[in-house]
Amino acid sequence: MASTESEVRALVDRRTEAIRSKDLDGLMAVYSPDIVYFDVPPPLRHVGHAALRERFTHWFDGFEGGIGQEIDDMTVSGHGDLAAVHMLVRSGGTLKTGREVGLWVRATSFCQRSDDGWSITHEHVSVPVDLEKGTVAVGLEP
Repeated sequence: MASTESEVRALVDRRTEAIRSKDLDGLMAVYSPDIVYFDVPPPLRHVGHAALRERFTHWFDGFEGGIGQEIDDMTVSGHGDLAAVHMLVRSGGTLKTGREVGLWVRATSFCQRSDDGWSITHEHVSVPVDLEKGTVAVGLEP
């Protein structure tokens, strides 16, 4: 397990660094070609590299500089060639409009090892919802 955990943590670190530097090719390299990705903004899901690249391009284009990334409470569980990761992630920075933004989200990633190493095959990013108010609870901290 120690090897699986350290290898998957390294994969998440590569993902985080690619987001910070807005390195689209580096970011896409951590995802499998048939990735299924559930994100906070619509649509309900993105399937495959082309759809995810389009999503990330739009996200990156909205920021003036790099995108801040902070990981908290990451847990990696694995067996054989499969692993699951859950964590809290704070993303933020300066939008091209000049507005500063920052938000904690929940993220779960499923990873698979192949001859080429580990890749993320499914990722789910979400924010809590206040069901009584019908609003997203964006001010939460870990």
